[in-house]
Amino acid sequence: MHPKAPDRRRFLRDTAVLGLAPLTTASTLAAPSTATGAGVRRYARLGRTNLSVSDISFGASRLRAGEEDLVAHALDRGINYFDTAEGYTRGDSETVLGNALRGRRDKVVLVSKHITGANEGAGEMMAALEATLTRLRTDYVDIYMSHAINSVARLENAEWHAFIDRARQQGKLRFSGVSGHAGNLAECLEYALAQDMVDVILAAYNFGQDPKFYEGFTRSFDMVATQPRLPAILSRARAQDVGVVAMKTLMGARLNDMRPFETGGATYAQAAFRWVLANPDVNALIISMTSRARIDEYLGASGATALAAGDLPLLERYAALNGHTYCRQACDACDGACPHGVPIADVLRTRMYATDYQDVAFARAEYAMLGDGAAACLGCSGAPCRGACPHGIDIARFCAPTHRMLS
Repeated sequence: MHPKAPDRRRFLRDTAVLGLAPLTTASTLAAPSTATGAGVRRYARLGRTNLSVSDISFGASRLRAGEEDLVAHALDRGINYFDTAEGYTRGDSETVLGNALRGRRDKVVLVSKHITGANEGAGEMMAALEATLTRLRTDYVDIYMSHAINSVARLENAEWHAFIDRARQQGKLRFSGVSGHAGNLAECLEYALAQDMVDVILAAYNFGQDPKFYEGFTRSFDMVATQPRLPAILSRARAQDVGVVAMKTLMGARLNDMRPFETGGATYAQAAFRWVLANPDVNALIISMTSRARIDEYLGASGATALAAGDLPLLERYAALNGHTYCRQACDACDGACPHGVPIADVLRTRMYATDYQDVAFARAEYAMLGDGAAACLGCSGAPCRGACPHGIDIARFCAPTHRMLS
């Protein structure tokens, strides 16, 4: 049912193992042409916020200085939801959005995020928000999130609640939320919903994390979903009228691997987006938008509420090609496997940014935040982490090359 990976795929995988991002090879395959008039076809109500947001929206994690034109292009195509965070591209993301949205602030929904600590005080959180507002050239954000949650202890911090109440009273934010794609995601989201402490959740969600996607072909494909609890969590969010925005929807975004299999103008990215948007528990998705052509391609799936003909074969082929190299967000089953404390999942995430997203600069910036990263892997046999990944990723095969590539 699932054809073997072509020789080209084996070559790409081998170059990645050696620490060489396959930039030149991947760039030779262009995306199928998209209509120049492509735009947003559906706006969704974002839960209890009652905000109306574009179903496919602008993720600004890789937005760099001088790219105001990308924001303008997205606005022209009808995108009205812009997601950023204080640490994205070292603050440039917020600054660029602030520049590009001058005079149009009232036309958009603006979201930013802060990594809160379990013992962080409300004053520190307020200072972070005020710095964000300065970079964004605005006096408020529509949604402010506790970013990259991976511990319930961070959500239990009473200072976060005091900060949110005070900032809301001062008109510096309208709604609160949480975002996450790392370990303990399910536990964190369940806690946030049980405490009714958020208006919006931003969570990693793609076809590779839902058990139902694998029904029908798991016998010939030895990969299982890593987030069996996530669909029920999203359903609970909808029942509580909490807005749901999905991220990491492309399962690694190796778009050019799929170009030879795309027909009729439809693309793998569009199929992946349609899969997410077909779930009534999801209001919208964000995706990193890095070029005008990508924006137009992505918006080709706007308005979808069901899969199109040919989508499932594309998704299944992608999963088969990438199943043994893709580190699933929020899995973290390898946590603690390394006696030297190498943050395996984070190392593999930065590798994905370099080899899949083809953004080595972004990958290096993220890798630098890991301290020693995978330095310990350089002199290790690989025995301690062997078999630590339930999805068959050969951890030792990737960590040392990632360190060489990004350090």
